[in-house]
Formats: sequence, C-alpha cells, structure tokens
Amino acid sequence: MAAIRKLSNLPKFGSNILSPSSVIPPLVIFYRGIASKLFVGGLSFYTSEQGLSEAFSQHGQVIEAKIVMDRVSDRSKGFGFVTYASEDEAEKAITEMDGKELNGRVVFVDYAKPRSGGSRNSMPIARGPPESAPES
Repeated sequence: MAAIRKLSNLPKFGSNILSPSSVIPPLVIFYRGIASKLFVGGLSFYTSEQGLSEAFSQHGQVIEAKIVMDRVSDRSKGFGFVTYASEDEAEKAITEMDGKELNGRVVFVDYAKPRSGGSRNSMPIARGPPESAPES
C-alpha cells in the first residue's frame, strides 16, 4: 500500500524530471520479487549511503543503499539496507561482507525481514484532539 502511495507522488513521465526507463526497471525488478533486500548492522556513523553502495557493489548490482537516520539528531542509527538485483548477488554479498570491516566497524549482513506490527502499531500516539467521526 505504501509503495502505491509513493508511486502516485512521482512526477508524470512527460515531465523532464523522470523518464520511464529511469523508474520502471528497478521497480519492476523489485515488485516481481527478484530483488533481494539485505539488512546491514553495525555501521559506523561516518558511513554514507554512497560509501555503503560502493562497498556492496563489488559483489553485484546494487539497486538501492539506504542508511536509517534518527529523526531528532539526524545521525545514522547504525544500520541500513542494501537491495540487490538478484538473489545470487545478495547471497554472495552476505557471505563476503558478513563479519568484515567497513569504515572501522565490523558489520553484520543478513536478509532483511518484513516489518512486524510490534509496539509501533499496538498503541497510537496522541497528536492532538481526536478527529470527529464523519456523519453518514
């Protein structure tokens, strides 16, 4: 559902910002389930997304490298995700990069697991007065 919302916010293909060839192939690969997303933990605060992508691109075609940032301090939380074009490349990256040093820290790599509901969905955070129910 969130992926559909993201796609609806993209500029139309007729604009100069995006072309169909720049958006469609990675999305098609990812949504067909061919792509493999890896969790990378133990990252240095000094590791950038570009540095993460470069380190992992030695083991295959990296579609996306994302470092999770803390909203308040705007610093890395010390983990991120790398998405590969194929399962074989992802498996190779796990065997090659798990337990290796990256920017002075030993990182651990495994397949990313889907988000579970957890405490985030169990109790909503109050952010103002409750909305009134629409009249039917």
